[in-house]
Parts: sequence; C-alpha cells; structure tokens
Amino acid sequence: MQYAIRLHFPASNNIAEYESLVNGLHIAIELGIKRLDVRGDSRLIIDQVMKELSCHDPKMDAYCKAIRHLEVKFDGLELNHVFRKYNEAADALAKMASERATVPLDIFVGDLYKPSIDYKEDGGSDHPAANPAPSSEATTASEPEAMDIEPEVPTPDDLPDWRYPFLQRLIDDTLPSDQAEARRVA
Repeated sequence: MQYAIRLHFPASNNIAEYESLVNGLHIAIELGIKRLDVRGDSRLIIDQVMKELSCHDPKMDAYCKAIRHLEVKFDGLELNHVFRKYNEAADALAKMASERATVPLDIFVGDLYKPSIDYKEDGGSDHPAANPAPSSEATTASEPEAMDIEPEVPTPDDLPDWRYPFLQRLIDDTLPSDQAEARRVA
C-alpha cells in the first residue's frame, strides 16, 4: 500500500519527515498493525526518535513527543536509517506529493492543512499530538479516524472520495462500472 501526504502549510524538510512519520503511525494503528519496522532516509529524525540524539528545536521536540505517545500503541516499533539511494519509492512519493502531480490510481493521498501537533511559540506543545489514536480507556465519538468515510453517495458537483468505491465493494459487494477502476478496487 502506498500513501502520500500533501502538506498545505509551510514546513521544513524535517517537519515534513516528522509529519509523514506521525501520519504513517496513525494509519498503521488504524490498520491494527502491532509490530512495525519503519525505514527512513533522514538520519536526524531516526536518531531523535530512537533517542540517540536529543531534540534541541522545540518544534521537533513536540513531534518527538507525539511519536512517543503513539509508540505505546505498538508491541514493537523500530526505526532504521536507510540511504536515500535505497529509498527510491518513498522519495518518488514525496516528490509527487510536493509537486502536486497527478496521482496514479493505486496510490492513496491525504491532504494536511495544519500540523499534526499543537505547538506553542513559548517553547513546547500543548498536546503531544493533535489527533492521537484513541486509547481503549477514553474513546470519544467526536474524534474522526484517519480512514473514516461518510457512506453517502457523492453528489455530481463534489469530487468523489477515493475511499468510496472500496466502501461500496465491502458493503454492497459492487464494483465501479469502469473496467480499469473495477480491477483496481477488486
């Protein structure tokens, strides 16, 4: 499964790396993944999360805290550095997302309009993550999940939600009328 995230707010390369990690962890949690080996080409981010380097920047420290909050949802979470030349698939996704290029049908795309963490300019974060995965103790109905979808049929004026054909397949056992799209969904 390939997933790209487009950031619609100013972000440094490091913040973009942290955003992809935080959002990827949220998706893995929602998919029920318990053991995860994350591979990334940002040595700085990997070393900060694995506690081999300290976070001196308050924003990056807030992202690190958000990841610490999420890592307890896994039975095993390990981050490993890979050289950029061995991370070509991830780099291609990042380039496609940053250029706002046309997305192939087999790639899921998410759009973020604000950072995943609440950050105060006075030196810290209010909350480790703006939308952490709900704990088993306190789950609120008002918190949307990353993969939530409204089951309504999209109107012709709206762009259809990419998840709609998959939901229709699961609920009604129907496929889109377009043969290529039907093969992709199946």
